[in-house]
Amino acid sequence: MGEAKGGRGAQLERTGLRPGWTTGACATAATTAACTALLTGDFPDPVTITLPKGERPAFALAYEQLDTGGEWATAAVVKDAGDDPDVTHGAVVRATVRALPAGAGVVFRAGPGVGTVTRPGLPLEVGEPAVNPVPRQLMREHAARVAAEHGGSGDVEITLAVEGGEEIARSTWNPRLGILGGLSILGTTGIVVPYSCSAWIDSIRRGVDVARAAGRTHVAGCTGSTSERTVVAEYGLPDDALLDMGDFAGAVLKYVRRHPVDRLTLCGGFAKLSKLAAGHLDLHSKRSQVDKGFLAELARQGGGDEELAREVAEANTGLEALRSCEAAGVPLGDLVARTAREEALAVLRGAPVRVDVVCIDRAGTVVGRSTVR
Repeated sequence: MGEAKGGRGAQLERTGLRPGWTTGACATAATTAACTALLTGDFPDPVTITLPKGERPAFALAYEQLDTGGEWATAAVVKDAGDDPDVTHGAVVRATVRALPAGAGVVFRAGPGVGTVTRPGLPLEVGEPAVNPVPRQLMREHAARVAAEHGGSGDVEITLAVEGGEEIARSTWNPRLGILGGLSILGTTGIVVPYSCSAWIDSIRRGVDVARAAGRTHVAGCTGSTSERTVVAEYGLPDDALLDMGDFAGAVLKYVRRHPVDRLTLCGGFAKLSKLAAGHLDLHSKRSQVDKGFLAELARQGGGDEELAREVAEANTGLEALRSCEAAGVPLGDLVARTAREEALAVLRGAPVRVDVVCIDRAGTVVGRSTVR
């Protein structure tokens, strides 16, 4: 038998679940094919892209059309979410690319089925199409790469559309967040990690077992790839000390209670960890929501006045609440981290495990932390 492996990749292998592709990866593939056709007259099919961690998946085209005048090209791919129960599985993601004058840069437009941001608090300005920062960067990079290979400037307008996206979006939190008209184009790694609750919780347990067998005394439960990068940068932890906690904070804490390690760091997005601070052990958006009233009370405890508390309670997102408190000099991130640590210690029920919590924003910047206790 081979030596047991740990870390995020090994956890995915142990679940036996097939990963899929994010809407951001699909949009990048469609954009790359359309950019290529605009410059060469031919659509690559399949079209290969490079994801942030170096993976190079190939996507078959579901649709292609080149304007007879050569002014625009459209390509589409079908999203495959793997074994994840994603509402966007099977959706057709379409990109239409038009050349712009040299120096114009890359401009994004929302086509049918892609939402538009109408409220502050998201990582995009109001009025912008709901295409998140990492997919935007991926599309810019691929447009530039195609231009370098085929003699273009890389200055293009990219209009993204999702067939049936407006209807699908009604099953998401987009309307409540003020993203209207359709879906968001999302993804930080390009890969959809499937979550079968039982399979993923079992993989967490095996991850703890592997870390203990390797003699690791400090492990970290991470909500995703960005938080994983943060704890590696902060603590230099090896791969087999990293647990892909996802939304299952309770699964990590309950298993570590029975199988202790000396130190457990919990790292994740501010909004997710605010749910843990409020007493939720399942952090999935379908099963728990950010409680802005709870955050408002924490802001009061941190010295905020009633006007700030009201602003926090009425915030569109947890991130918006955090930014309001930062502007007022109230350390809401630290308060959430400390309260989340107390909740974690309550679940551990006196087990000999020291705990600290690190809250990050979408870029991986630490916005709150607790001491180790």
